[in-house]
Amino acid sequence: MSGHSKWHNIQGRKNAQDAKRGKIFQKLSREIYMAAKQGGPEPSANPNLRMIMDKARANNMPKTNIERAIKKAEGNSEEHYDEITYEGYAPGGVAVFVEALTDNKNRTASAVRMAFTRNGGSLGATGSVAYMFDRKGYIVIDRSTTDADEDQVLLDVMDAGGDDLETSDDAYEIYTDPKHFTDVRDALEKAGYKLADAELTMVPQNTTEVPEAKKEQFKHLIDALEDNDDVSNVYTAAADED
Repeated sequence: MSGHSKWHNIQGRKNAQDAKRGKIFQKLSREIYMAAKQGGPEPSANPNLRMIMDKARANNMPKTNIERAIKKAEGNSEEHYDEITYEGYAPGGVAVFVEALTDNKNRTASAVRMAFTRNGGSLGATGSVAYMFDRKGYIVIDRSTTDADEDQVLLDVMDAGGDDLETSDDAYEIYTDPKHFTDVRDALEKAGYKLADAELTMVPQNTTEVPEAKKEQFKHLIDALEDNDDVSNVYTAAADED
């Protein structure tokens, strides 16, 4: 099927984040540490760790940084981070879902609330927007890296256990049940596809256009959230984040 390209928005955000590389590495190190602490330091036996390591490599995180975070988890570090979610609305009534990994819940809650209120949004109660999103596995194949046509890619995706394929000018975007994500990802790599992105994500069931007059405020809110050291991911129901 064809539709709005999530990949288009992801590329835009990644380009904008190039200047924030150090902050991104810091967040990834925290995620790697927690994944290794919870599931063990061996990627082959810890799918969550492997997924985050793949994400780190996709962001050009140095191998030494990855290894340092894993070794830290293997040691006697007393660091602990809680996974917390926040929900609210951005200017224009756009639903926003935030995932955070924090060692200080009060600090993070205060910062997230401030980001919303200072940028024309409103922080809601738990469950206020979560039902508008579905947890999905998300995999991207850059069309320039494969000679396979859409029919062949669709066949391979279905054989791998994927749920849906969306085609844009630049990419094939695959969605999976989160429980089958690692199996689908591994099967596609085994089939010879080079994956441009592979992650668990939150996909909005419906999207909302950001009013032209609210676009700058919307951007400032998302930037403020993503700049927060404790925030891991920000998902929105915006029809277009450009």
